[in-house]
Amino acid sequence: MVELVPFAVPVAGDKTLLVWELSSGPTAEALQHSLFTVFSQFGLLYSVRVFPKAAVAGPGFYGIIKFYSARDAHRAQKACDQKQLFQTSPVKVPLGTGHKAVQHNTPALNSSRCQELANYYFGFNGWSKRIIKLQDLSNLEEKEKEDIVTPLQKQSLKLFCALEVVLPSHECRSPEVGMAEEPLDKLEEGSLSFLMKRKVTQKLAIQKAMTDAFQKLLIVVLESGKVAVAYRPCEEVTDARTEEELQDFIQPCGQREEESLSDFSCEEEEFRLPELD
Repeated sequence: MVELVPFAVPVAGDKTLLVWELSSGPTAEALQHSLFTVFSQFGLLYSVRVFPKAAVAGPGFYGIIKFYSARDAHRAQKACDQKQLFQTSPVKVPLGTGHKAVQHNTPALNSSRCQELANYYFGFNGWSKRIIKLQDLSNLEEKEKEDIVTPLQKQSLKLFCALEVVLPSHECRSPEVGMAEEPLDKLEEGSLSFLMKRKVTQKLAIQKAMTDAFQKLLIVVLESGKVAVAYRPCEEVTDARTEEELQDFIQPCGQREEESLSDFSCEEEEFRLPELD
């Protein structure tokens, strides 16, 4: 069986481990560090959280650990259940009991989490982002002229970004656009505060475009351990579960590039907006 790892928050029970019977001696912060050290050996972790047990259950803590990969979570569970790990008494490590997540209902990862996941599976040099166009849609000068005649309205900065996430070794690219808007309390063009606000808005537009570009990609972990990527402008691929079923998606940007990306051309002309008057 192959495993599909989306660029989404892991919420399924088969990606979650509970850790019971943690010692009451160390602090919650120390236990969190120890749990991360142990379980990160099995795969990339989304989160490690430690909570005090209910008062009626006596002193002590329990932990909740979320993996991006269900396969990694299962390996960690088998290796760590009923083991002492970093304390003198054994811990219990059952799998979570939540229902299997429905792909279109899971929250998307933010851009920094997407980059972390891409770095883990593809390597730091295995992917990149290419900014195709950045455009300021604020048109502040025109709004200033309008405000001479009409009542003053709240000014805002609006930035547009078009980019693509590129995976050269997989011959795959995922184009997307993003828009960000930030309010301006007072227009002071050329001032440091205005320039900083513009930089923040530009960064938000880039992050939005990059997050959405990653949502079109699925990491495909084959039974051999090798990693492929599936480009999915639609949700059809999320129903595939065997390597044979995924063959039409694993190389959508390589052998089937013209068919799969004909409507998602990354040439700059495709994203160019008309210049504002």
